[in-house]
Amino acid sequence: MQEQPQRGQLQPEQQSHEAAMHDWNLYVEIGRVALVNYGKDYGKLVVIVDVLDQNRALVDAPDMVRSQMNFKRLSLTDIKIDINRVPRKKSLIETIEKADVKNKWENSSWGKKLIVQKRRAALNDFDRFKLMLAKIKKGGLIRHELAKLKKENAA
Repeated sequence: MQEQPQRGQLQPEQQSHEAAMHDWNLYVEIGRVALVNYGKDYGKLVVIVDVLDQNRALVDAPDMVRSQMNFKRLSLTDIKIDINRVPRKKSLIETIEKADVKNKWENSSWGKKLIVQKRRAALNDFDRFKLMLAKIKKGGLIRHELAKLKKENAA
């Protein structure tokens, strides 16, 4: 008879999953780059320059005024830059450029997905029609090549 885990204990397959989850923890810290997920600055990358309390942080970016923002409005990224607490705007911009934050973001899978999302949202009806035709053509070519390979293998 298999022993049941006690209440609150994880089964072996859950334990390995939990251990893997801990590798992905991101912490709110000074210098952490975050994406604004709500409000007038939606979609902007900001840097946490100070933690005000358990719910809010002081954030800044080269193209915005330094302001406080609720953590619920921020999605933390895995990009972190080395800055002092509440740096001057000029030194913050320098550090961001030196760390190549924008390029790192655009090359991350999350950044690429958002770029594709924005590009798709900007398509007009005719662009969507051309995209549909391209997909149909691509599918036809793939089917044609697959049929060739099957025919070669059968012979």
